[in-house]
Amino acid sequence: MAPMTRSRAPGNIPTALMAEYYGQRAGAGLIITEGTSPSPNGLGYTNIPGIYNKEQTDAWKPVTAAVHAKGGHIFVQLMHTGRITHALNLPEGSKVIAPSAIQAKGQMYTAEGMKPLPVPEEMDLTEIELAQAEFVNASINAISAGFDGVEMHAANGYLLEEFLSPRSNQRIDKYGGSPENRCRFVLEVAEEIAEAIGKDKVGLRISPYGRNGDMEPYEDLEETYRSLVRGLDDIGIVYLHVALPPLGATYTLPEETKQMLRNEFSGTLIFCGGHTPESAEKDLRQGMPDLIAFGKLFISNPDLAERIQNNYPLDNKADTATFYSGSVKGYTDYPVWNPGNSTK
Repeated sequence: MAPMTRSRAPGNIPTALMAEYYGQRAGAGLIITEGTSPSPNGLGYTNIPGIYNKEQTDAWKPVTAAVHAKGGHIFVQLMHTGRITHALNLPEGSKVIAPSAIQAKGQMYTAEGMKPLPVPEEMDLTEIELAQAEFVNASINAISAGFDGVEMHAANGYLLEEFLSPRSNQRIDKYGGSPENRCRFVLEVAEEIAEAIGKDKVGLRISPYGRNGDMEPYEDLEETYRSLVRGLDDIGIVYLHVALPPLGATYTLPEETKQMLRNEFSGTLIFCGGHTPESAEKDLRQGMPDLIAFGKLFISNPDLAERIQNNYPLDNKADTATFYSGSVKGYTDYPVWNPGNSTK
């Protein structure tokens, strides 16, 4: 099950409702949670959870217990949103930070309505070290909360990807310039987390050629991701999660890029984005990815794995109006398949 923001954590604290939601979907085998901030500076959206303090960590424990009770595994996705936020969404004393003071195009939802994304503050070396330490602390908290591992979110234009791209990183120190330098922050974080909790408990998500977060392709993109993936493979993280363009997107992830990722990474490779059960089976049989992650289908079909396995219809339709509503509706009220009922 792919990570999906659902905005059901008021005050950035996980709830009993979230435990029910994830427990319902334990049949996925591996659940990757919604984006969860490792830092007060990383709370880009309203009502997303954090895992940087004791209250949040303790509140995650019923969630992991609910998944484990049904035989599932669960990784928490560590999502620091970097410049994709607004000061109105951050706790007092926090600030909008990024590798460089470059404003992203677009707007952010706040309690006061939609606001333009602000110009972020460029991180100095002390702030870079602090952000790295926050990722490590959040990872240690995750294991304490019962998670089986963590996924670093280096996709969708958030902080980790902001370091990778020259469109958001125009630093002139060791964290900017060449592909190797732009990969340095991500690789240092990955290595530090691996040392803290074990490399077999660390995954990372990327979105090459993705457009989210005001990202666009750049000249040395292939070289950058080759350098990144080689570094990750040297560290020995357990999986690489590749976000593919969604259905209907006007761009693609070139087949040669997929092959490069497969060639350079010896661990588990996960593809996610726009799959049907049939296309997932085809990709798996061709041997490119090792696993396929599903997103929206899991929202409306909590028993998605069982439906696919038994060829039951995927007839629950996702209510997009409730994706981020904060209520039970459209969250834990989707029915599971009942073979004795011809409609559900």
